[in-house]
Amino acid sequence: MIEAVPNPVTTVMRALADPTRRAVFERVFESKEISVAELTRGSGVTQGAISQHLKSLKQAGLVAERAEGRNVYYRAAPHGLEPLVTWMDHYGVFWRERFQNLRDLLKEIDP
Repeated sequence: MIEAVPNPVTTVMRALADPTRRAVFERVFESKEISVAELTRGSGVTQGAISQHLKSLKQAGLVAERAEGRNVYYRAAPHGLEPLVTWMDHYGVFWRERFQNLRDLLKEIDP
């Protein structure tokens, strides 16, 4: 049996679909670098759960890590959002064309 290779857009969407994981990504994105301990503080989520969310974000290419002694620091990898941006651009063109067609039709109906 051949396993399907995950589509990059699907991988990014799955990673960001979870609200807690999305919140973790947003905190990482807002920081230059942040540790798991810092992410855990005030989050209401265990350190183990934060680590699992970071693992998923890293696998999706959304965060990068840097080890320093016992600490691991995470930073956003904005290029990881590129598949999603490209996908949205594609459908943005689709919808802009449809809205223009609707405008044209409405002008014909009620000039």
